[in-house]
Amino acid sequence: MAEQLIRGLRQQQKLEIGDPSGAAETRRVSVNVARELGLSETETSHVAIVATELATNLIKHAKQGQMIIGPLTHGETPGLELLSLDRGPGIANVPLCMRDGYSSAGSLGTGLGAVVRLASEFDIHSIQGKGTAVLARLWAGKLKPLSEADITFGICCLPMPGEEVCGDSLGYEMLADGSVCMVADGLGHGPEAAVAAGEAVSTLRRHKMQTPAEIVERAHGALRSTRGAALAVAQIYHSQQVLRFCGLGNIAARIITNGTVRHLTSYNGTAGLEARRIAEFTYPWSEQSLLIVHSDGLMTRWDLNDYPGLTQRHPSLIAATLYRDFCRGRDDVTVMAAKAVSFS
Repeated sequence: MAEQLIRGLRQQQKLEIGDPSGAAETRRVSVNVARELGLSETETSHVAIVATELATNLIKHAKQGQMIIGPLTHGETPGLELLSLDRGPGIANVPLCMRDGYSSAGSLGTGLGAVVRLASEFDIHSIQGKGTAVLARLWAGKLKPLSEADITFGICCLPMPGEEVCGDSLGYEMLADGSVCMVADGLGHGPEAAVAAGEAVSTLRRHKMQTPAEIVERAHGALRSTRGAALAVAQIYHSQQVLRFCGLGNIAARIITNGTVRHLTSYNGTAGLEARRIAEFTYPWSEQSLLIVHSDGLMTRWDLNDYPGLTQRHPSLIAATLYRDFCRGRDDVTVMAAKAVSFS
């Protein structure tokens, strides 16, 4: 079963890191989330170490950056995701920097090595001159083994500056032969936008077995008492090797397969307010495909060819890198990346 953001708990939080107090705040927030999730004391202590090391590395090597902290669940297993983002000088030799004892800053050199040892999942992507993105996930107990039918997701879903509530929302559910996901952008921002986007995602959960067009039709009806939302629904079917998509409003979506980019079609409109046409499209999907869906809080001029090797990294790093470099900064933003679990 794919991992997903835990329902009912506070969602992702972003911290700006520029001095040692940022490392202390990262540790405090991460430990609080770990305790809310019910992680053991030992697991929580590991979270504290990983959070501190990642934030401290930002200060040492990039001078400033961002930490994104969010809860996860894999089936019934809770976990915590930490993303470290910077636009610093980048890392010339990533494997060397992950060895214990190596340091380019005159320290003991235990930072990334400790993170790799303690994290259940770890990934990193760095380009000299563009910066570095680091992912660490820590889970409570052991995860059930993944299957080749699983899709793994990466998400950044954060409010516009000055807002405490994100007016975007997203959801994804597993199906017998794949998965279905939605990105919803409530009209405007703030609490009322969050209500509209949340109702759209609730509709997805209630009607996940229906087609994308039927889900969008249901959401259009369910959102009539709200301010409305732009939304997009994608269903991935492994055995058929297809992705079915329906979009309404300004949600962008692309499938990238072996360097080939396909832009998915949406129609103008706002669920709950106006939908002159709701239509579904079918696209090819393979184990090499990558799906990216984002709200208009992200600029559309990005090109993953500018980030060598990024498409091979964990979807969380893909979503986070796009957020770091292309967030407009004047609206809520959601970026979701998804691809098949790799067993190679």
